[in-house]
Amino acid sequence: MGGADRLADYKAKRDFDTTGEPSGAASTLPVGHRFVVQRHRASHLHYDLRLEAAGVLLSWAVPKGPTLDPAVKRLAVHVEDHPLDYFDFEGIIPAGEYGGGDVIVWDWGTWEADGDTDPVAAVKRGDLHFNLDGEKLAGRFVLVQRGRTERDWLLIKKDDDAAHGGWNPEDHPRSVKSGRTNDEVLAAPAQTWSSSDSHVPQSQTMTSPPPYSPSGMIPSKSK
Repeated sequence: MGGADRLADYKAKRDFDTTGEPSGAASTLPVGHRFVVQRHRASHLHYDLRLEAAGVLLSWAVPKGPTLDPAVKRLAVHVEDHPLDYFDFEGIIPAGEYGGGDVIVWDWGTWEADGDTDPVAAVKRGDLHFNLDGEKLAGRFVLVQRGRTERDWLLIKKDDDAAHGGWNPEDHPRSVKSGRTNDEVLAAPAQTWSSSDSHVPQSQTMTSPPPYSPSGMIPSKSK
């Protein structure tokens, strides 16, 4: 299934005349192997984990957020694929729209599946092992399908050099893109920018997104 077909559910849930979210009509991003985690205050706070694959962002909503603590298992709800342009979306989804609330780019970086794993096939099997190289998250993780429905998964940090007992995402509330909190984005939404916009407001300093890797290998970088 192509990227455009995989976005049917995403498009059906949104009115793009109302929301500023990317429509996915024409991505401005080159294909690569990025990941993003967005802290999203909708009807309930959650963190959206998105992994780039098959021309879309495979997506899970993690109510309590990802952690570096290997002793903690997080519920991760498998949701509809998102367009690549959603990768750096930060701003306000209008009230009354699907997912209405404020969004920040809480973490971003690059990722790769373990070994020669096809990530789309692994998701269909319900068991995806992968590595993250982000500003906050790093090391080995696994997403495994558990529960009564196909949407219920667990996100688990593996015990490796990046593991950190007691690590709480709420202790790290700022956007890696703008340095702002959700409250600050809510207070001044006009100063936010995403790849669906044509320019970056001069009043807002933005951090450049991580480099993409068409080969799937995570570029080395200093921490």
